[in-house]
Amino acid sequence: MAIVVTEKCKDCRFTECVTVCPVACFHGDDRMLYIDPEACILCQACVPVCPVQAIYDEVDLPPEWTHLVALNAERATTLPVVEEKQMPLKASV
Repeated sequence: MAIVVTEKCKDCRFTECVTVCPVACFHGDDRMLYIDPEACILCQACVPVCPVQAIYDEVDLPPEWTHLVALNAERATTLPVVEEKQMPLKASV
């Protein structure tokens, strides 16, 4: 199983999630965040703090977003770790 960042994060990129992550498993590009499933300990601390509900446990992932499990794993390996809160791309929720 995995915790997955979905397309709801795209062009929002709120980073409240990274501040509660105990293992620094979030990686980001200029549009959204991704979770490294190898580093994630499945604590789910990030799920309730996302203001746009972009993070799901894989078991709760809507079927149209199942491809994002692989995308998160792939993108996380190529992008820098995001450990500190940053300015979101959108001004408000």
